[in-house]
Amino acid sequence: MQVIKDTTDFSIDGVSSVTLGKFDGVHRGHRALMDRVCAYAEGSPKKPVRAVFSLLIAQKMLLTRSERRTVIEETGMDVLIECPFGKSVMNMEAEDFVRKILRDRLHAVHVVVGADYHFGHERRGDVSMLRKMGEQEGFTVEIVPKVQDEGGDISCTRIRGALAQGDMERVREMLGFSFFVDGTVTHGREIGRKIGFPTANIIPGNEKILPPNGVYFVRGHVDGEVYGGVANVGVKPTVGGTELGIETCLFDCSKDLYGKPFRVELLHFERPEKKFASVEELKLQIGRDQEAGLDFFRSFTK
Repeated sequence: MQVIKDTTDFSIDGVSSVTLGKFDGVHRGHRALMDRVCAYAEGSPKKPVRAVFSLLIAQKMLLTRSERRTVIEETGMDVLIECPFGKSVMNMEAEDFVRKILRDRLHAVHVVVGADYHFGHERRGDVSMLRKMGEQEGFTVEIVPKVQDEGGDISCTRIRGALAQGDMERVREMLGFSFFVDGTVTHGREIGRKIGFPTANIIPGNEKILPPNGVYFVRGHVDGEVYGGVANVGVKPTVGGTELGIETCLFDCSKDLYGKPFRVELLHFERPEKKFASVEELKLQIGRDQEAGLDFFRSFTK
């Protein structure tokens, strides 16, 4: 997948079938849009490029930019445009957005959006305007209904709310995949190793939204292998830690993981982070967490 980033001076080669939005989390609703992009591209004699146009807004996201690229690529997209939401784009009138972005830069022949999509200065453009201008500028517009579950429309707001409560099962259902954090295993203070529980430590990016500090049952991905395990999200207060990180103890993994790319999927929130009176008390609790984690994976099926 081609990634065009950090510029408003871009252009698609050929024509495109494109979807538009922020795509925070690339949840089930977002992937429904991308599925329609692919379906149109596969059935069109025009052979359009399958494209995602995303405005980058300065706020914490469910996925880092790198993580989001990985998820979007897995949907079959050919091109991802990460357009900075600077003044030139922010102040662009809706009509200019259609002509300057969709027509002149994306060369759109088919545009896929959700029913509540708005665009242009002060969000003045809506799907009705988009359809009308599409007829004038030579592209079709497909409106995709919201994907729903028993709680209503799946949205980033609802996912963020579930994440803030540590409800990882609910987050997974709405995302369509387990919430994860990518990183590179770094050297810590090796306290876990000293007390018999060696860990893989990663530092999440500042742009990443995280669930509450605490202990989670997880899956760790490294070297093409997947391991169950237990992770602590937090600052490790018992040993005087201050830096927010994710410290993962994997079951049945004795590899040296330092410096390796590592993905940790947070599957279940077990308990809040706690400062213990001593390292020995912490060690006993880690042992209990490990046993609870093994019980969890005996019945975990997703």
